[in-house]
Amino acid sequence: MKASGKKLWQKNQDVLNAQIERFTIGKDRELDLMLARWDVIGSLAHCTMLRKVNLLDESTFRILKKGLKEILRQIDSGNFEIEEGVEDVHSQVELMLTQKWPEAGARLHTGRSRNDQILTDLRLFTRAQIQTLVEEAKALFDVLQNLSEKYKEVMMPGYTHFQVAMPSSFGLWLGAFAESLADDLWQLLGAYRIVNKNPLGSAAGYGSTFPLDRTLTTRLLGFETLNYNSVYAQMGRGKTERVVSEAIGGLAETISKLSMDLVLFQSQNFDFLHFPENITTGSSIMPHKKNPDVFELLRARCNLLRALPEQIKMLTTNLPSGYHRDYQLLKEAFLPALREIAECLRILTLVLPEMQVNKNLLSDPRYRYIFTVEKINRLVQQGVPFREAYHQIAGEVEDGSFQPPDEGLEYTHEGSIGRLCSEEIKQLMESVIREFDFSAWQTAIQKLIES
Repeated sequence: MKASGKKLWQKNQDVLNAQIERFTIGKDRELDLMLARWDVIGSLAHCTMLRKVNLLDESTFRILKKGLKEILRQIDSGNFEIEEGVEDVHSQVELMLTQKWPEAGARLHTGRSRNDQILTDLRLFTRAQIQTLVEEAKALFDVLQNLSEKYKEVMMPGYTHFQVAMPSSFGLWLGAFAESLADDLWQLLGAYRIVNKNPLGSAAGYGSTFPLDRTLTTRLLGFETLNYNSVYAQMGRGKTERVVSEAIGGLAETISKLSMDLVLFQSQNFDFLHFPENITTGSSIMPHKKNPDVFELLRARCNLLRALPEQIKMLTTNLPSGYHRDYQLLKEAFLPALREIAECLRILTLVLPEMQVNKNLLSDPRYRYIFTVEKINRLVQQGVPFREAYHQIAGEVEDGSFQPPDEGLEYTHEGSIGRLCSEEIKQLMESVIREFDFSAWQTAIQKLIES
């Protein structure tokens, strides 16, 4: 198939020179491959709606539906490409249709602009990627909870200001990141609800004089509702990416902090835990080294993802309402980020179960002062005023006479060493996952494809 040099927006004059064309297209051809499946699905809904409002006759509708499904099968089998000379996925799909069915293919764009088309593609793609993120976050959550329960009796020192502070446990530490992921998904849910709105039919941002049925395309594509105002639908470009990227940043913050802990705790000066050699890397000159490269890279990648909202803000700052070509660059930052954060979640889920902890940490004399608060608390329980008990134990620390308590620790309140509330945290995660209700749009999309 030879691509036509004609652009969807081109009139009768010659197209821009080759250098300008390459600059304006940028990475669209590469990135639009990620959107191809959703572009075709959006077009299936659009042409179904055009038939319902009598802007397509039955014969043309059947040809377009058949052609779009053929293209969808190519995409799903990995045989779809955006040819050289074709600037984006919208152009490629229309080209493939018009080359086989010139008159029918030329009617598909009726009542639609590339502006609302790309908005729809991005919403559909992002919605599906959010489902992947939820699944990956849940898998990591399960690993963290399992490890938290496994090591709930294994004590470890807690630190503040990088100074030995109070007793903790591996169970308490790991459970913290599980609960953090649950909160991260609540933030992602807010972003998902903004994503799950239909912009199709807003055209270039000012609607259309065609009698479009936007409620129908909303139902066909499984959106929860639609962006009612056509101008606002276009204003969603940039805003949607920013809101989702802020939720990505929440997940990235959790992963980054856990990765930093894992890097620190593997060092010989801490020696809290270690991983087998097949998860670490070595040194070219120091044969004893077991470097935590995977966790350092997780930390670095996630820190870059946390900067994504600011990058998006800088791209969109001071743009008035309406479409601007600046938005094209959003894809370069945003689309790979969705897959990057999913991969980070997946890698951490893979390696974390291999962690092996040091079960005798608190027997080391360097941690004896970790029990000062416990000694104070026991004095208070015997009737000594807190401030007096504090000064008494401080004096023992100062003169070197302090000794840790002989008896074990008793923590009973919610969220403490002795009461991790793992089941309650699990319920938090399950409740937020139910709110996403991915099955609603999955059923709609499947019905659209099979109809």
